Amino acid sequence: MPMDGLMTGLLARELDAELAGGRIDRITQPERDTVILVIRAGTENKSLLLCASANNARAHLTGSKFANPLEPPALCMLMRKQLLGGRILEVSQVDGDRILHIDMDTLGELGDHERRRLVLEIMGRHSNLMLLNGEGKILESAHHVNAEMSRVRQIQPGMTYSPPPGQNRLDPGKMTATELLERLEPLEGQPFGKALSGCITGLSLASGREIAARVLESGEKWPEDLAACCERICGLFRRMPEMVSPRVEYTEEGSAAEVYPFPFLSGDLDRQKEFSSLSRALEAYYGTRDQLDRLRQKSASMVRVLKTHVERCEKKLALQEEELAGAARMEEFRMMGEVLNANLYALEKGPESVTLPNWYDPEGGSITIPLDPRLTPGQNAQQYFKKYQKARSARQIAAEQKEKTLQELEYLEGMLLDVGKCVSESELEEIRAELVRTGYMKKNTNRRQQRSLPQSRPYRYLSADGVEMLVGKNAMQNDRLTLGAAPGEMWLHAKDMPGSHVIIRGEGEIPQETLKQAAQLAAWYSKGQRSSMVPVDYTLRRYVKKPSGAAPGKVIYTHQKTAYMTVEEGDIRKIRLLES
Repeated sequence: MPMDGLMTGLLARELDAELAGGRIDRITQPERDTVILVIRAGTENKSLLLCASANNARAHLTGSKFANPLEPPALCMLMRKQLLGGRILEVSQVDGDRILHIDMDTLGELGDHERRRLVLEIMGRHSNLMLLNGEGKILESAHHVNAEMSRVRQIQPGMTYSPPPGQNRLDPGKMTATELLERLEPLEGQPFGKALSGCITGLSLASGREIAARVLESGEKWPEDLAACCERICGLFRRMPEMVSPRVEYTEEGSAAEVYPFPFLSGDLDRQKEFSSLSRALEAYYGTRDQLDRLRQKSASMVRVLKTHVERCEKKLALQEEELAGAARMEEFRMMGEVLNANLYALEKGPESVTLPNWYDPEGGSITIPLDPRLTPGQNAQQYFKKYQKARSARQIAAEQKEKTLQELEYLEGMLLDVGKCVSESELEEIRAELVRTGYMKKNTNRRQQRSLPQSRPYRYLSADGVEMLVGKNAMQNDRLTLGAAPGEMWLHAKDMPGSHVIIRGEGEIPQETLKQAAQLAAWYSKGQRSSMVPVDYTLRRYVKKPSGAAPGKVIYTHQKTAYMTVEEGDIRKIRLLES
């Protein structure tokens, strides 16, 4: 139930308590739809994240660090001009809906006090963040909406702000039991949770089910005494601020599945982890999800380019294999030429074919050779020798081209695999830079992409024996990881397929369980991830060499042994991840 009206209302209370009276010291805009306000509240700085993305719109305090563009976007520059030095007056929810108002007292150019308001509308793909002046006019917004985009409601600088159209539902903070009873009576027959979410503003279906679970008698699907039940519901809403005890529900695999403002009886209580504040819970839920969504968006063009070149390579490979198959008649042409040469004395110009003894046949059979009647027997023989030479040259060229195509295909598939392993923008930019260097992509002229990003880091795992294991996420990391390892450290890699280099830290004897887990990591982070019996080669780092001029991540090695691994996702989750 992320960020429905129930969560938004409770969050507004928390943010108001944390930020009211605080001074806005810094404003950044790491993404087009995300703004960070650094607010001096009491004796500490607090960072308020306001996000109006289509999939992860939200507001909460954050402890995360964000990379910012070289040039701040227009919204950020205007907010700095209008809001820096201002004081937070109030954070409030609007009519129980998914709308937050952040009211501020700011100083104008002449030093006079002016009221400003930030409006965050959490409405799925219609989410938006707007800055309003004291008269309610829009100064700027994260997303502009013109008449072509929406005939109902436009959002443009200079226009007067109007809230989203109402849905004729009850405000949970103001509704009475009588009003709720009147709305619910005609809905009897529907699931009770669905009926509640249909008549109370901002209430998601998940929250409706939770309220139903708390107010219905055991075994009830619809309350026998609806009036008494409505009284219980109104009382429950009044008590909710005191019930706040944020929870994040996790799946068996360990990923965040839901976030709740208090323990949800309708969820799996055993999988709900408690957090100290709604902000911390929301950050735990949204942090990785939002980051991966944005990486997928930013890598989409890269994936398209790589897949296009992979398809071209596969088509080219098919043609080259066809050429090689055609060159298989090479020896037949040579044999026909030699048989004709040996029998020139007995042949005349004119026939379209001739049958002659074939001394290449161990059984002493004969061979029928097609002839060009316009040519002499000697000229026919020379034609066959020319065909032989042409086929031999074609086979050699096709074989060389096929080898180059296979190398290119391996490189592209490796890069495609690396994109899928990215968990940070710096990793994505390393791959982009490599593809620009090799000519597969053009250099990005967007100044946002030119900012300096920290060098990406490999996965760090800890084996069951307490031994550190490093896993490269892309070809450039693989090079740094392998070439920087000590000679006596163990190196692993999936055999004959794109994949990560794995280093077991520390020299000396390696426990068997550690070696097994490192081999599982090498198999999992390879093209054979979902395959069975993936061959994984392992050898000491001293036996791994990088050929001069080889592509990133390309090495040769000796003295290897091979382990065959069948790995499930659960096996990898059992290995402790220290750093992703």
